[in-house]
Amino acid sequence: MGEMGKRKLDTGWFAARSTEVKLTGVELTTTHPPSSPDQPWMEAVVPGTVLATLVKNNLVPDPFYGLENESIIDIADSGREYYTFWFFTTFHCKLSGNQHVDLNFRAINYSAEVYLNGHKEVLPKGMFRRHSLDVTDIVHPDGENLLAVLVYPPDHPGRIPPEGGQGGDHEYPIKHCHRDRNTGIWDEVSISVTGPMKIVDPHLVSSFFDNYKRVYLHATTGLVNKSARVAECSLNVQVTTEVKGGFCLVEHLRTEHVSVPPGASVQYTLPELFFYKPHLWWPNGMGKQSLYNVEIGVEVKGFGESDMWNHHFGFRKIESEIDSVTGGRLFKVNGQPVFIRGGNWILSDGLLRLSKKRYQTDIKFHSDMNFNMIRCWGGGLAERPEFYHYCDIYGLLVWQEFWITGDCDGRGIPISNPDGPLDHELFLLCARDTVKLLRNHPSLALWVGGNEQVPPEDINTALKDELKLHPYFQISTQSGNSQEDIFPLLDDPSQYLDGTRIYIQGSMWDGFADGKGDFSDGPYEIQYPESFFKDDFYKYGFNPEVGSVGMPVAATIRATMPPEGLQIPLFKKLSNGYVEEVPNPMWEYHKYIAYSKPGLVHDQILLYGTPTDLDDFCLKAQLVNYVQYRALLEGWTSRMWSKYTGVLIWKNQNPWTGLRGQFYDHLHDQTAGFYGCRSAAEPIHVQLNLATYFVEVVNTTSDELSNVAIEVSVWDLEGKCPYYKVFENLSVPSKRTVPIFEMDYPKSKNQTPVYFLLLKLYNISDYGILSRNFYWFYLPGGDYKLLEPYRKKKVPLKITSQVFIRGSAYEIRMHVRNTSKKPDSENLLYKNRFIERDSDGDFDVASLEAVNSRIEEKKEGGLIRRIFSRFQHEANALRVAEVNGTEVGVAFFLHFSVHASKPDHKEGEDTRILPVHYSDNYFSLAPGEEMPINLSFEVPPGVTPRVTLHGWNYHTGHTIL
Repeated sequence: MGEMGKRKLDTGWFAARSTEVKLTGVELTTTHPPSSPDQPWMEAVVPGTVLATLVKNNLVPDPFYGLENESIIDIADSGREYYTFWFFTTFHCKLSGNQHVDLNFRAINYSAEVYLNGHKEVLPKGMFRRHSLDVTDIVHPDGENLLAVLVYPPDHPGRIPPEGGQGGDHEYPIKHCHRDRNTGIWDEVSISVTGPMKIVDPHLVSSFFDNYKRVYLHATTGLVNKSARVAECSLNVQVTTEVKGGFCLVEHLRTEHVSVPPGASVQYTLPELFFYKPHLWWPNGMGKQSLYNVEIGVEVKGFGESDMWNHHFGFRKIESEIDSVTGGRLFKVNGQPVFIRGGNWILSDGLLRLSKKRYQTDIKFHSDMNFNMIRCWGGGLAERPEFYHYCDIYGLLVWQEFWITGDCDGRGIPISNPDGPLDHELFLLCARDTVKLLRNHPSLALWVGGNEQVPPEDINTALKDELKLHPYFQISTQSGNSQEDIFPLLDDPSQYLDGTRIYIQGSMWDGFADGKGDFSDGPYEIQYPESFFKDDFYKYGFNPEVGSVGMPVAATIRATMPPEGLQIPLFKKLSNGYVEEVPNPMWEYHKYIAYSKPGLVHDQILLYGTPTDLDDFCLKAQLVNYVQYRALLEGWTSRMWSKYTGVLIWKNQNPWTGLRGQFYDHLHDQTAGFYGCRSAAEPIHVQLNLATYFVEVVNTTSDELSNVAIEVSVWDLEGKCPYYKVFENLSVPSKRTVPIFEMDYPKSKNQTPVYFLLLKLYNISDYGILSRNFYWFYLPGGDYKLLEPYRKKKVPLKITSQVFIRGSAYEIRMHVRNTSKKPDSENLLYKNRFIERDSDGDFDVASLEAVNSRIEEKKEGGLIRRIFSRFQHEANALRVAEVNGTEVGVAFFLHFSVHASKPDHKEGEDTRILPVHYSDNYFSLAPGEEMPINLSFEVPPGVTPRVTLHGWNYHTGHTIL
């Protein structure tokens, strides 16, 4: 018998422009297959767009580099044939008696002809729909199979209006990188081998009773009988969970007998499974992301195991309503209100070179920032299962928008698509298929019809009806009624298309922005940090988009732009005293946002002195990035539940080398704003209200804080501490932001023009740090220019580190100490021993992937336990590095980077190893203070990593490892 299960076809693809191939699809897949990437054939990127393939083969320049995108012909000028491409690959597939094989395309844009071994199938149109072809009678069961796919661009690719959809970065969807309108095989291709019975689109739903003590798992699955005989089936359901030591515990094992007529497709609802006090899935910062592995297998009498499906499932209930106090949309998970702090997501890569590895980095970055929601913006994608897989793991709630946005529909000059999508039925078909693809993920929180507008009436009405909540999800979880009291006349909830999460018609409706659809999101520019705390900054309860600056580090600019793009902005003094930044054309093309807003906000970079070059500009920009985004989130959190229910920043990342609003760049290097967010969005946080000057404690957790204290210290540029206080025996209720005391510095005497403020919230019992927050300030009317000569101050550091190696993966654990002053031996706070929360620490992704791999490749079900192989860390000896210095002071704005040590290094080459996950970066240390810092990253083969430390007073860089 052939090997059962799914196999991806993600290697060995060739591609060629259709006009350059003189053979038919039948000939390509019978007598004249391409055997090598010789003209006109080339190596193809699958998944990816046609443009991704052309870039890979250097046939067009990299559209992300400088202004190169302008040299790539747009489909509106070239015509559709120019971006109509053949894709070709081969595969082997062994079949034996009564086995069946399907050829699966999870997404193609926009339509295609498929040729397999001389046989032709036409795939219908639509970017967001799956295709599955039964090719059992076409494959060569013991030999090579030839597959050719002719992919056509959208029927109406359009032309960007002279004035685009909505300002800002409205031009991105077409003008930047999408010259081919995303034509291509842009998602997974696979073959799946089954027996006579196939499992299709199971739907898993959990229901909760008795305050989450009694839980039921509901499941409905499609079953397709591919044979010409009645199939007598045993439908098996197994639910397992991993326990300590890498063992799997079987929570449930159940078998149902089903009879399916020949050639029939049926929906079968399994009897619900009962769980008592299962581990719940929680969003990031609220608890653990507990996941159970649900396996559904079908065995056919006379054949044996026919098919198996598995999914990692989280028991959780999401509720949402309009908050009566703030008017903003309120989300609850497992009965607990969630204060939303997150951001907008465009897509992982503008050329749709989507991969699990990149998704994992992207989503872990969001978790590292302590975010709890990602909004998949309507101008992007219905995100892929791999995206949701990692959101499940790292606890990111997802707002998934459908493909309605003013960038493409109803705005611009001239107006584009005033009636929305050209084919409404196709839109709805793709929407339904997307729901089926994603609905089992616990991270998926809500569906939204469109970005800043509502779908056309017929589409909106259909989505409201088909995505309506099951009645159970309109019933209070706290009800003490038995399941039998609630469900006697109701359909099983797993029989709904979804039924478990709300549908909102648009991003500014029903509790978002003003709730009425007026343009009431934003703003999108630089702000004074204190503005975010003021009553008049934003007047609605939930802001779905508020944005600001996003300058990356200098190394990224050098890696993505030619020399003429390295020129920093000109600072043009205006008659009203403000400064206008004039960026070079490349920065403007890449949507640079200035650090000034003439007439409203003075230039925030110039507060630190006029930049001298690119490195100086980008470093000062990082200072502003940190302050800006920390203040944004702290300002919102200061009014948690009293004025706001949540905020989403525009935007978290860029799918290309854009310079507009981002916390990490397209190369995966973080900005300092990343760590400003990480600080501000802590579940337990101490902060300074920049409007009232009160020190506040934020407690977003479900537990009261008690027996805690706050240490306040002020440090001047001479390394002295003119102000020190401790406030003890504090308590902070759950889900509250509480002002504790008003800072009387610098109102007191002996102020210094520039000073540092260090706040520490800690447990009195053991000095464990709950939150640490480091600020830098200038007196009213002043600036930070005294920090310029401070750069010359030589403050000594001692860094101890230990390296752990696991194959190509490195983990480095460091302690960085400012040794310019001996710490007070009676005060253990200097060690910064941070308290680890229950939800801290990475989910064991390796184990989860091991389960997935085993199920996908071997389909081994029914095991009582699985023993997972573990990589053993290879630990090196403790290393010590010292940075010499003789002066006492704050070690300011320290940041690490990791580089490749290469003997053939070329001058100007970008040697960074990316991505790197840091427990913290862009941090500062008071005299005598110590900070634990952990780094993790992977290195390419044959590369030795080198860790470098830079800082405000360490601008030349020091090699630590």
